[in-house]
Amino acid sequence: MKEYADRQYSQWFVDEVYPHEEALRAWIESRFNGACDSDDIVQEAFVRILEARKRGPIVNSRAFLFVTARNLILNHIRHMGYEKPAGFKEVDPLSIVEELRTPLETIVHSEDIDLLKMAIQSLPEKCREVVTLRKVYGLSQLETAEFLGISRHTVETQSAIGLKKCMQFFAEHGYKVRG
Repeated sequence: MKEYADRQYSQWFVDEVYPHEEALRAWIESRFNGACDSDDIVQEAFVRILEARKRGPIVNSRAFLFVTARNLILNHIRHMGYEKPAGFKEVDPLSIVEELRTPLETIVHSEDIDLLKMAIQSLPEKCREVVTLRKVYGLSQLETAEFLGISRHTVETQSAIGLKKCMQFFAEHGYKVRG
């Protein structure tokens, strides 16, 4: 049975992930211009996507692969002492996924982003700061706590409150919210 599962994951990788290797490598090299070793990032992204696939299905393997690579690169850059390497280009994280969308999906997404901005702006100040740092900028609880000079528990509490209030905001604006 395990052999069948391994073959199944291998075939999924060959069919759904590996065909994007060349585009991923080109994207890394064009966007991050030597900030990291693209071979290492591609390899690690492959490992991470295979690990994630073992935990459950992946709806869009290309998007997942590119976002994983972006996160790996950003973590690498964070550990370089917060200095941007020469030739580094700022990257809008959403642009990665934007490149993968159809025009109709882009319009719908833009409207969703506008609603999300309104939801976040409706939050109390501390809650808004925490949600923005955690969910928009991707900081960890510890990084957010240190940045704002508050405890990790406060970050956790404010995140939960913020997400609950955002879900209420979406529900009030006609969006079905699972919670």
